[in-house]
Amino acid sequence: MKLKSLALAAAISTAALGSLLTAPAAAQQAKEQFFPVLVYRTGAYAPNGVPFANGYVDYLKLVNAQGGINGVKISFEECETGYATDRGVECYERLKGKGATVFQPLSTGITFALTEKAPVDKIPLITAGYGRSESADGTVFKWNFPLLGTYWVNADVLVQHIAKKEGGFDKLKGKKVALVYHDSPFGKEPIPLLQERAKMHGFELSLLPVTHPGVEQKATWLQIRQQRPDYLFLWGWGVMNSTALKEAQATGYPRDKMFGVWWAGAEPDVKDVGEGAKGYSAATMQHGAHPDAKVVQNILSLVHAKGQGTGPKEEVGSVLYMRGMISAMLGVEGVKRAQERFGKKVMTGEQVRWGLENLALDQKKLDALGFAGVMRPVSTSCADHMGSSWVRIHSWDGAKWNFTSDWYQADDQLLKPMVKNAASKYASEKKIDRRAVADCEA
Repeated sequence: MKLKSLALAAAISTAALGSLLTAPAAAQQAKEQFFPVLVYRTGAYAPNGVPFANGYVDYLKLVNAQGGINGVKISFEECETGYATDRGVECYERLKGKGATVFQPLSTGITFALTEKAPVDKIPLITAGYGRSESADGTVFKWNFPLLGTYWVNADVLVQHIAKKEGGFDKLKGKKVALVYHDSPFGKEPIPLLQERAKMHGFELSLLPVTHPGVEQKATWLQIRQQRPDYLFLWGWGVMNSTALKEAQATGYPRDKMFGVWWAGAEPDVKDVGEGAKGYSAATMQHGAHPDAKVVQNILSLVHAKGQGTGPKEEVGSVLYMRGMISAMLGVEGVKRAQERFGKKVMTGEQVRWGLENLALDQKKLDALGFAGVMRPVSTSCADHMGSSWVRIHSWDGAKWNFTSDWYQADDQLLKPMVKNAASKYASEKKIDRRAVADCEA
């Protein structure tokens, strides 16, 4: 009996000691804003995924180096998806229970898979420059935020750009436009918009899918050689882009007639082609490469100079690094906006959703964050979960990217009815009611 009492006492003491040891760690976790970071640093898309991930993580480190989000420190954890939808869902399921602030899938396929999960778990999805184009309609897609632009925005601006080169939309009649696209939800996204524009302006649209990962394009470029389109839109990602440019060079298709989606306009896409890609252009999601931006200098001095940089110093300020950094900033600013209403503490996913729906990043705020000259203001609402539809074009001169257009804005008269109709179709299929006015005001 005495031995049992001693054993019980020892067990209680051990449990108490364990509680004392683990309590501070648990308390610390509760005081931090947790950002899950879905990445793909391995696989066919790693050359593009790595700089994005490095920019994303470096920005979170910068925020911590500057005191956190109004004093609330950020914690984060990476999860490797390999750009595979099933692995992305696994990452989501594993990380959502850790107090996830917001998920950024970095894949349209993963976004499609998570769109029905997010409302149940009450965790917002930021899909800056990708995802479902109709999710710009916040009255149906309460938890999706395709901030800064959708693929319909991108496609619309590319058509505007070639129309300007031709001297007007009327000059597109009879022209041939080819879409070489990644045969996935990502690659198929621009098709409805391009088909609508083709009907409006009388150009002939040919659709040429390329199978993942995009290294085999011989048959595609044989068709291009036969059709000789006046313009070619490249909707690729990863090795598909450089392969397409090499094939264009081999078949003699002029690179100055090729225009890429903003995911086909970064350094990894052209560096192995070099002079062979000269004249090729792509859309930019507001920004391009910005090595001189104030926020870049802050990262170099407060993160990299202290040996805490996530990747090589040389990539800081490059196109995809900037995009990752901007994506992280949008998530952080969603938290910050939520704190204005709910208090300067750790925010729940539901509170961050409100913050993202009420973003008000004017130029003064962007300048203060170090983004002067990098991007334009972003303002969201209940109905508008995109917040901005401004795009520029940049071109490869054989050594670097240079802006070669003024700002374009997507045509709302065309896009808004398309978005509303597609969102209504989704709502009908999923038996979702559009949000009431009271819900938007809550």
